[in-house]
Amino acid sequence: MGRLSLAWKILTDAGLAQRCSELLDRAAESTPQKSSAAAVAAAAPSVPATPATPGRSEALTLLADLQREGRLLDFLKEPIESYSDAQVGAAVRAIHRDCAAVIERQFSVRPVVDQPEGSAVDCSTLSPAQIRVTGAADQIQNATLMHNGWQATQCELPRWTGAAGDRLILAPAEADASPR
Repeated sequence: MGRLSLAWKILTDAGLAQRCSELLDRAAESTPQKSSAAAVAAAAPSVPATPATPGRSEALTLLADLQREGRLLDFLKEPIESYSDAQVGAAVRAIHRDCAAVIERQFSVRPVVDQPEGSAVDCSTLSPAQIRVTGAADQIQNATLMHNGWQATQCELPRWTGAAGDRLILAPAEADASPR
């Protein structure tokens, strides 16, 4: 599964997005504090600097970022049947690069198992969420790694601050007001 596929899965599967968020929260909580002053500061309740804004789904925020920076929606909504493979390939190269940058910046995606595909892996040391085993159940200590899997090492979605009526807007329409 590629980076874009992972992002799309997180974007469209609320349960997976929640589990990713919980895992990242638990990882942040288990990080040791560097000093007692830092521990006190972390334990103190934080006061919001700005008043609460109308809610917007984090999935919509991610989708809007993928559109703004990678033009993903423009590509997916464009009928491509009339374009040659070379034209589609050229467009995909830029979309891939820009959307991958969004995913990396916001999620810092890394392999679950950091070893070469095709190598031997001991599945008994991994949780069912970390690896899906196929084939003979008695061979899990010497299985062949078919895919490294992906995990987010952070979840840094920007906070949306727009108006309540605009929370479903993913990209504004554009118009040119230049003299004709």
